[in-house]
Amino acid sequence: MRTLTAETLTRAVADLCIEVNHRMQPDMLAALARACEAEVSPAGRRVLEALLENARVAREQWYPLCQDTGQAVVFVDLGQEVRVIGGNLVDAIQEGVRRGYAEGYLRRSVVRDPLRRENTGDNTPAIVYVDIVPGDLVRIGVIAKGAGCDNASRIAMLPPAAGRQGLEAFVVETVEQAGPNASPPVVVGVGLGGTFEKAALLAKRALLRPVGQPSPDAELAALEARLLERINALLAEAAIINVTLDGAGLGYALRKTLEGLAGRLRERPEDRALLEHLAAVIDLVRALPFEVDLWRVQNVYYGLVHSVYREQLQKAGQGDQEARTWVEKFETLGDGLRIRRGR
Repeated sequence: MRTLTAETLTRAVADLCIEVNHRMQPDMLAALARACEAEVSPAGRRVLEALLENARVAREQWYPLCQDTGQAVVFVDLGQEVRVIGGNLVDAIQEGVRRGYAEGYLRRSVVRDPLRRENTGDNTPAIVYVDIVPGDLVRIGVIAKGAGCDNASRIAMLPPAAGRQGLEAFVVETVEQAGPNASPPVVVGVGLGGTFEKAALLAKRALLRPVGQPSPDAELAALEARLLERINALLAEAAIINVTLDGAGLGYALRKTLEGLAGRLRERPEDRALLEHLAAVIDLVRALPFEVDLWRVQNVYYGLVHSVYREQLQKAGQGDQEARTWVEKFETLGDGLRIRRGR
């Protein structure tokens, strides 16, 4: 029989909470480096390079990897030959989370009740799972689970007739529907079998496996490889059409397109065809069921109001027909941007 103090557990959990929020682990760093080397898309490579740079800055300057430092999910494999003294096991873990988030100056986002939304102030309660295993060792795994990725999770009770095809379709569809809402880099954990809650628990625990490590079961390893291939094919298709897979991704793509057009308008403000094109895209954006950030486009337009627009107004007032046409198109664009010009 081995004796372990509650304080020892508390300290270990506190240190882990700080570590996982500041230090990207070697398996993930290696996976990102491999992906960056293989990536053919310039935009994709820039994203991967930014993730690696973010990890370097977090590591060297002791910043959290992400502003969302998550809800602590703690997995404990407790050897049956271990006896915890000086306190309750789960209480010791909760205290470790409390200390870790305070000592690490980590954002505390957990609320006491999901409806009343009162922040507990110390990021507890953590989600704790304890398994009794043979031996006299204790193994602790901590995941700082952000809400963005957790909200992208799904579960399905598939009938046996769904088979492998149904499983693959469900996993790929889940990634497709998540789109960019889960912060990258995205790791997909899949739990298969058992009851409703067991499948979800298996999926969550799968996130503790080293990234890139296949299942020791050859059949499951082949299934994992097939799922990864299909998911990457899905994302490659999205890259080809230059959008991601939901409203947020489409909104981002439209915003970048509009900002590019606005930049061209700043350089060629008298281009009436460009004015007309930009106004047509704005009309399309206004009809969409989600918001697109137009601030940068509006900023360019506002700058032109106080420069080129004044000059064209003066020319139009002197009978210049081309200037009058330009003013009409410019004002149409302003109406779409909902900017009041004044004369």
